Amino acid sequence: MNSKKHYIVFFLFSFFSFSSIHSQESLSSLQGKELHNKVRLNFIPVEMPTDEFPSLKPTMGLTGLHYQIPINDWLYGGAAFHFAVTGDQGGLFTLGAELGINKQLYKNIYLDANFHFGGGGGYRYLVNDGGFINPNIGLQYKKNDYSLGIQYSHVNFYSGEIKSNSVSFFVEIPSILRFTDYDKAHQKFVADNLSSDSFWSKPAVKNVQQVRFDFFKPIGNSRKDDANNQEPLTETLYVIGFEYQKYLNENTFLFAHTDAIYKGLRAGFMDLFVGAGYHPYQSKYINIFGKLGIGAAGGRVAPEGGLMIYPSAGIDLKIFKNIAISGHGGYYRAIAGDLEAYTYGFGLKYFGLNGGTSSEENETYHTQGLRFEVQNQTYFDVAKFDSPDNRYTVDLQLIGLKINYDLNKWLYIAGEAGFAYDGRSGGYAHGLVGGGIYSPRFFNDRMRGFLEIMAGAGGGAGVDTDEGIITRPTLGLSYDVTNQVSIIASGGRYYSPFGNVNSNNINIGLSFNLSTLSVKN
Repeated sequence: MNSKKHYIVFFLFSFFSFSSIHSQESLSSLQGKELHNKVRLNFIPVEMPTDEFPSLKPTMGLTGLHYQIPINDWLYGGAAFHFAVTGDQGGLFTLGAELGINKQLYKNIYLDANFHFGGGGGYRYLVNDGGFINPNIGLQYKKNDYSLGIQYSHVNFYSGEIKSNSVSFFVEIPSILRFTDYDKAHQKFVADNLSSDSFWSKPAVKNVQQVRFDFFKPIGNSRKDDANNQEPLTETLYVIGFEYQKYLNENTFLFAHTDAIYKGLRAGFMDLFVGAGYHPYQSKYINIFGKLGIGAAGGRVAPEGGLMIYPSAGIDLKIFKNIAISGHGGYYRAIAGDLEAYTYGFGLKYFGLNGGTSSEENETYHTQGLRFEVQNQTYFDVAKFDSPDNRYTVDLQLIGLKINYDLNKWLYIAGEAGFAYDGRSGGYAHGLVGGGIYSPRFFNDRMRGFLEIMAGAGGGAGVDTDEGIITRPTLGLSYDVTNQVSIIASGGRYYSPFGNVNSNNINIGLSFNLSTLSVKN
């Protein structure tokens, strides 16, 4: 019996150990790769179906935020969010994937064409299932990796009413990703005698990931989305969100964050912001910051354009070298609408230095595993209601984008966004955070299982999640096609503890795997 206990203790210790046992190698022996990605911001004027719905404003301004990755010297793929910023469709958000070509025509002039497929929406009577396509073709002018362009664009919610042809515009900025193979993850390296021409000799980039809990206190003429009387919005909105920050220098950073409601109104409100921030003061334990974000928000509030501005300020209190508790307050305001609120909240921040080396001699580094997943998600018999007397179920199809951050060989944390494209639920979306555990590898080291639990906020389009809190435990398998690409399949249960959603779920997708270099804390 004692030997059995010793075996169990040894097994658990080995399984949950936070790092594999590796001797430290010289960093110069680690082979690296570099991807020259692009961040694109575009604007598409979309003609609205005013012949059938004369109360609509004639044009919706749709903005897209794209992250594009080169496949070869003329083909690229990527993912994008779109969101309404002008007109009366505030709260229309979409998520999708795209494939495009970029070919030089003459000197700095390029042909750029892409095809985008996604899901999402706002008012369901305009988008129906939520699936949409957006092909684009046009010309691009490039200079020093920055560019601008003009395109012919077609936006088509193919099961709904919005179908439009127009001329769109975009700007593009470069983004460099430095990484190594995924099978090099969780190893330690020392930067001894690193030459100036070594791949890893460039400075590491400081970045932050944050889980946010915010409270919006509406003021002014903020109103609910009530077709009859648009009552004043006075309820405090409880939202959960995620933020990513990338530092340009020691004090200045860029950021993107998104929030979804989980209390205060029926689920369906969300936002997305990008912006910049600055630290007027930093010390070993305390950081003071100010930020200015611009973006879009809407859903469950009175119809308006969607464009928002969000200044805020706050303080970070470091509890470990790379973890801090953050508090913040701000002002949330529609630029061409009535939505207005004071905001306050808190968050948990994780600080990292990735992609290069620091200035300290003989600094220790480790490789960090990352997986980026694109999934098709199916939810069966999802409870919906259009009114208390009209309750029914549908099968939902979602496109999901998921990021897994490996803590070690066995444990990971994850974040996910999913938007409906089929199932008469255009406008449903969810945001989830959580974590999971990997099994040992088998089948020639190409396959492994995983068990994960995700939770967050989701709602819209009549999906009966009440105010939005949802959970989703899943069990799945991944198979490595190559070292960088895996096929993912999983199944689980999708449940809203305060609503009536309780359905089975299956997910199928692709995972793109890599490792980044991080300064060892």
